[in-house]
Amino acid sequence: MPIFTTYDGTKLSYRTTGEGEPLVCVPGGPMRAAEYLGDLGGLGAGRQLILPDLRGTGDSAVAADPATYRVDRQVADLEALRSHLGLDRMDLLAHSAGALLAQLYAAAHPQRLRRLVLVTPNATAVGLPATPEDRLAAVRLRAGTELYDTAASAYVRFLAGETEDDEVWELIQPVFYGRWDEAARAHAEAGDRQQNEQAAEAYADPGAFDPAATRAALRALTAQVLVLSGEYDGNPRPELADRLAALFPNGTRDTQPGAGHFPWLDDPQWFAARVERFLSAA
Repeated sequence: MPIFTTYDGTKLSYRTTGEGEPLVCVPGGPMRAAEYLGDLGGLGAGRQLILPDLRGTGDSAVAADPATYRVDRQVADLEALRSHLGLDRMDLLAHSAGALLAQLYAAAHPQRLRRLVLVTPNATAVGLPATPEDRLAAVRLRAGTELYDTAASAYVRFLAGETEDDEVWELIQPVFYGRWDEAARAHAEAGDRQQNEQAAEAYADPGAFDPAATRAALRALTAQVLVLSGEYDGNPRPELADRLAALFPNGTRDTQPGAGHFPWLDDPQWFAARVERFLSAA
């Protein structure tokens, strides 16, 4: 895998797949190795996907200073990757917690983005966190079957802080996927080995976000922005995704039918076609 050196000497890796215009794809988790993104539902058929492992994940080196796992500190890593790739402006896709990094990058380097895709994004960086009510409302859309009724009951306990044990977490997993099939199970099971838990705990440490300043900075962003939510996803619900899209001068929102938090797994063809249509038209 290609390696580059970021601002503090840390060696970071990335994987490439596909051919065509480059699209840098930031993983979420937080701090989950980019492996879980796969080829984003076949999006690499018309794009060269550049899939970086954030510091301390996948094949990237562990940070010498754990404080640099904080998301705002990683903006410099993303800028170092852009410079390493020789891109004057880049198309950027970010998933879930990775969208926090993308939002902070867009605020700091608006002139370096051409198009931005935020997939089931966390919007805490701009003061729009998903609430427990948002998350439970999404789960209840599928009430009436034992699988989701059990998941909803476990989720209530988890969100209330009553328990965080592995057994309860396993019961909750189906709510993050549009279909709870073998592919979804394998994807969920891989999460533990793909995530750097120490880095994840530091990702949103105090001081990482200044929502008012970030919102103000994003007004200067000329890039086209697509916020893509999932019909069954609780983070964000489509209504919250609308509010996020409205913060961008050229923002739009779409919702993938039948999708959870990982929409490229639920309907790869729909996902890849919608993202490609946005990237081609912008």
